[in-house]
Amino acid sequence: MTRLDTDLIMICASDVAGQLRGKAVPWRAWESRQKNGIGWTPTNVLQTSFGPIAPSPWGALGDLTIRPDPETLIDLEMEEAGIDESFALGDIFTLDDERWDCCLRGQLKTALERLEDRHGLRVKAAFEHEFHYSGLPKQEGLGYTLRTFRRLGTFPNAVMSVLDAAGLDIDTFMPEYGPGQCEVTVGPKPALRAADEAAILRDLVRACAQGQGERASFAPILHPDGVGNGVHVHFSLETLDGQPVCHDPTQPSEVARASGAFVAGILERLPEFLAIAAPSVPSYLRLQPHRWSAAFNNFGNKDRESAVRICPVFGTKDPEAMARKFHFEFRAADAAASPHLLLAALINAGLDGLDRDLTTPTPTETDLAKLSPEELKAAGCTRLASNLDDALSALTSSEWAAKAFGKTLIDVIDRHKRTEISLMEDLSDEEVCARYYEAY
Repeated sequence: MTRLDTDLIMICASDVAGQLRGKAVPWRAWESRQKNGIGWTPTNVLQTSFGPIAPSPWGALGDLTIRPDPETLIDLEMEEAGIDESFALGDIFTLDDERWDCCLRGQLKTALERLEDRHGLRVKAAFEHEFHYSGLPKQEGLGYTLRTFRRLGTFPNAVMSVLDAAGLDIDTFMPEYGPGQCEVTVGPKPALRAADEAAILRDLVRACAQGQGERASFAPILHPDGVGNGVHVHFSLETLDGQPVCHDPTQPSEVARASGAFVAGILERLPEFLAIAAPSVPSYLRLQPHRWSAAFNNFGNKDRESAVRICPVFGTKDPEAMARKFHFEFRAADAAASPHLLLAALINAGLDGLDRDLTTPTPTETDLAKLSPEELKAAGCTRLASNLDDALSALTSSEWAAKAFGKTLIDVIDRHKRTEISLMEDLSDEEVCARYYEAY
């Protein structure tokens, strides 16, 4: 690839709006910018995806830097796919060279460090991404069909070739259930890399669609009565030397005690961090019973409406292979969430379960939507918030969340998302969905 030293590379950070924002610099400055970063301001974190900036506690004051991580560098020119991309993800630092409280990549690093220091454990993760592609003529009833895959034309191959060239471990592409809906997955990686790849993948898919003269939208739902786009996070725990610790055939549901405590923490704290995992107004049109999403904080086995489920292991009964493949799936998130903050929330909540040595939850085996409040309580489950306002109230009143993420970030999330709510309050559900389709 021929590149001029005046060609630009974008240095970005993942933000509360689930966007990558930053500045572009000439390639000849790439080496120096890895050390010095680019200038940034605290109020940038209050930018919504719809124009207005939420009320900022900093105003015009303050300076920060985004320092790129060269491990995240994407530098692709693929004319056949319509791709010409140069960008990298970075961390936000104060001028005293400390992680900024509202750096979401830094939040994830801090959560991972706590998990290592306190329990000698690491997390591997992989994201499933659902999105809608505008280049597929809508037709009901063709979900998962070869016909739909054929009608997508060159788009799936373009996506996979670009992701492969970007160094992602490509896994599957499928025409999903909804008209125009697709899903793409990549293989598991250490948690920080998994979050980086999730952010990278979304923008490369959008770039591939643009290269075809179309659009890819990761909005949580395109129509109130339509099919939602979830982000399912597959995760497992391992020791610092890489030994898996999720599977124990002697324990209930074959879930090892440490991983059971981790999952229990996630489920207990989910009502408190739901506004991080599902951070948009239309997220709650998707998080409804009988929509193959998560409406309760339950543990499931072979249940795709559970908040966390045990994923089946196919094709082996070998104990070592079972131990490597046995893992869990978190299903209550969507792509309005920063993948870095989402994983930080899962790890902080799981860490809380480990710290308190919680008992592995018992998988539910019934339709929770049919249970009375008393029956739900007896099952150890809670109906999750049905709107972003209630989810934010649970987050801002949580002592655990304030300690896990810091009061500054919780305040920023609240300011940001309540501004987002105010921008949508006079719109119909259809109009809200349309706004998010454009934004994501």
